[in-house]
Amino acid sequence: MTRRALRAVACAAAAVLALAGCTVAPVRAPLPPAERAAALEAQSARETWLAAHPDWRLEGRVALSNGSRGGSGRLEWEQHAGRYAMALSAPITRQGWRLSGDAGGAVLEGLEGGPRTGTDASRLLREATGWEIPVASLAAWVRGARADGRAPADAAPPGTAPAALEFSADGRLSRLRQDGWTLDYADWRPQPAGIELPMRVTATRDDARVRLVVDAWGGIGP
Repeated sequence: MTRRALRAVACAAAAVLALAGCTVAPVRAPLPPAERAAALEAQSARETWLAAHPDWRLEGRVALSNGSRGGSGRLEWEQHAGRYAMALSAPITRQGWRLSGDAGGAVLEGLEGGPRTGTDASRLLREATGWEIPVASLAAWVRGARADGRAPADAAPPGTAPAALEFSADGRLSRLRQDGWTLDYADWRPQPAGIELPMRVTATRDDARVRLVVDAWGGIGP
């Protein structure tokens, strides 16, 4: 292996480790049980507001891992109601892909052999790249909302399991479990639209892990 290649590998490993390190959630005191009802009510109010403002975008850094395989890069994501477009680029390897679509199907571009299409975005990504990313639910999860928008005791729509929620002592959402995935949240910050959004999100299921550090939210609200 050449010296240049070794430097590239070292830089890539450093990028993954740095991103993984900055997304480790700090130890947070749990919310007292007596305050849980108020936290759930506030969470429901947040989700109602988010559902009424479905347009948004984010820029950030993402680290993906699936067992012994991992990678990292820049992420740009735009959401317009039910339609989405997300682009992942890895500056070191100069590789990347772009996924766009809606509930009716998805298109994956940037891979050898030309664009690929499918009716299920998560399956399309898994079959084409090997990465496990819950595309449909992640649009809600990344903003700190349940994919079904309902309280844990309510009946969820077909195909979507109810969510289990945990809150930190300040009343903010700290963990969400749904459909076999666990989402951990940290660094909540107020946005110009008047809503708080998380700047660090980690999603895990079995060996699959998606770590996201948001550099900027935009396009939210009126």
